[in-house]
Amino acid sequence: MEPITQEIFDLIKVKLREQGAYDHDAYSALVEETIEYYRERGLLTDDDNDEFIRNQLLEQWEWLQAHSENEE
Repeated sequence: MEPITQEIFDLIKVKLREQGAYDHDAYSALVEETIEYYRERGLLTDDDNDEFIRNQLLEQWEWLQAHSENEE
């Protein structure tokens, strides 16, 4: 995973814990919101491939589910 993608993923994990939202729809919404947040802050530019980053993050859903179940 690219460093920017890892940074976004880490922020999404924090948001999920804070909101207690652990379903796929909530995760997908947070992926979209966080990518937009990074774009608004100038951390993602037109040179960044949002679709690639989005796909990498969405592919992490199963990993996140497996690890969140282990934490409970």
